[in-house]
Amino acid sequence: MKSLQEIYQINRERFNALSIPFQEWRHEAILDFETDIKVAAELGWTGTHTKSLFLKLKGQGYAVYLTDKDSRLDAKHIKIITGKRPSICPDSEMIEQLGCMPGAVCPIGLPEHIIIIVDTRLYQHDELLYTPGLPNSTFGFAGKELKRLLLAGQNTLYEI
Repeated sequence: MKSLQEIYQINRERFNALSIPFQEWRHEAILDFETDIKVAAELGWTGTHTKSLFLKLKGQGYAVYLTDKDSRLDAKHIKIITGKRPSICPDSEMIEQLGCMPGAVCPIGLPEHIIIIVDTRLYQHDELLYTPGLPNSTFGFAGKELKRLLLAGQNTLYEI
């Protein structure tokens, strides 16, 4: 399992390798929506906050569902795509599988066996914000670059 620092470095390296411009902010650790809202107001963020839900797929397997922070899990659609019923994974199992902290799951640098399911509406946003592993750091980048960032990894990618 990768450390949070290793996950963070993978994120920086991927942006640099693909020559995708991004902005980074350092701040207090964000592990819940209340702190996220507070820090966003303090730093004047205007981008779309993303969320990554770590899912367990019935039978076997895991997935990360990447969407905006206000959207809900569409379990029926995910079952149609994967053929397996998803459920929110317990924090302890998520930490064991990813090394990420609850509230700071990162969609880049995941183990290869984790499926990524992305809400394609994210591609239309001027700026997306997410935590690159370390909960005291946030990256901002153009939504149009999200697919390229995700495809540069080894994970299976589904779009909904």
